[in-house]
Amino acid sequence: MEDAIVQQIKQQAVRLNTPEDMDVLIEAIGDKRYVLLGEATHGTSEFYKLRMELSRALIERKGFSFIAVEGDWPSCYEINRYVKQDKNAKPSAHAALEAFHRWPSWMWANEEVAELITWLKQHNTDKPVDQRVGFYGLDVYSLWESLEEIERYLLETGTPEQLASARKAFECFDAYEEEGQNYGVSAAFYGESCKDEVVKLLASLHAKRVQNYTDGEAALSAELNALVAVNAEDYYRTMVRHDTDSWNIRDRHMVEALRRLAAFHGPDAKVIVWAHNTHIGDARATDMLADGMVNVGQLVREAHGEADVFAIGFGTYTGTVIAGSAWGAPMATMQVPPAQPGSWEELMHRAGAHDQILLLNKEDPILGHEMLGHRAIGVVYHPSYERGNYVPSLMARRYDAFVHVDESHALRPLAINNVLV
Repeated sequence: MEDAIVQQIKQQAVRLNTPEDMDVLIEAIGDKRYVLLGEATHGTSEFYKLRMELSRALIERKGFSFIAVEGDWPSCYEINRYVKQDKNAKPSAHAALEAFHRWPSWMWANEEVAELITWLKQHNTDKPVDQRVGFYGLDVYSLWESLEEIERYLLETGTPEQLASARKAFECFDAYEEEGQNYGVSAAFYGESCKDEVVKLLASLHAKRVQNYTDGEAALSAELNALVAVNAEDYYRTMVRHDTDSWNIRDRHMVEALRRLAAFHGPDAKVIVWAHNTHIGDARATDMLADGMVNVGQLVREAHGEADVFAIGFGTYTGTVIAGSAWGAPMATMQVPPAQPGSWEELMHRAGAHDQILLLNKEDPILGHEMLGHRAIGVVYHPSYERGNYVPSLMARRYDAFVHVDESHALRPLAINNVLV
């Protein structure tokens, strides 16, 4: 079977040498409104560069509305201000990226993203405000930062009653010293929940935005920060008991944030998502299904129909990557060993030791039915434990296309205040 897969890849793959070679993907995307761009690691330069080239083509040639990423809403909103040339924007791309100060900061505070947002700002120049392409975060980890942003917004625009109600929610979290795990333990085991307060806050801010259209994106940002607070409360409370449930809360949050963003941009909005393969590749085509886990790729396909969604996975055979040896550990450039024999990446390499693009069809009699190990590297990585980094996958059901980088290289993290982040 491995030989048959290798032969099929040889026959169907397109060699990737220049950005123009990715036109095969642009053509395959057609008029789809949701394009999900993955990555096999959070620290590989080529994944960011290739996604940038694809995003540029989709924005310039197909009118995509915004990019939404696996990043925190408050930090990414600083980038949104910058690329949309908001009056409160930072003066440079590097200054805007200083917002990513929490580990693992290298995911977004890197030269590759600086290049993307510099281009995006230029693209938006001279465009009406409502036609400028945005950059937003979908993740759930920024509980305290989001609460601070809500307070800042209400100090400028809210009534005394709204501000008092919000501060009641903030005070509920004060005792936990900005540590999600501390809150999670107290809520899960001692019943000390702040859920009611943040749910009321979200409802209030949503009503405020619906009633007052003049606030525009500032009101949307406050509402999304409140959504983060609601779902982060749920995430941390659940995390200490159920890893599967907390994963599902996180990915459902990303999809809900995406839904609100798309609704804000109107019925014709077209969306680009950047996230790890484990989020954008359909969970139903992996062993996540048996564990009761869902993800962004599955939920977006279910919500919008597979005919309107195009998911592209990315992977590498060997190279280097930025990661940490433990959560919160200093980042390091690590060697990515050659892919395990019989894995998807090794079969792609065997078909041709070069970069390549493969369009996939879920009805494929082999790739739609043969479960293969597919490498996934997170922000924490131990190359010596490589065998545990493979997700069993039906590749043609998990993605609509796959981009293979045969030898990849580590991201270039920014030096902020003379310190690598």
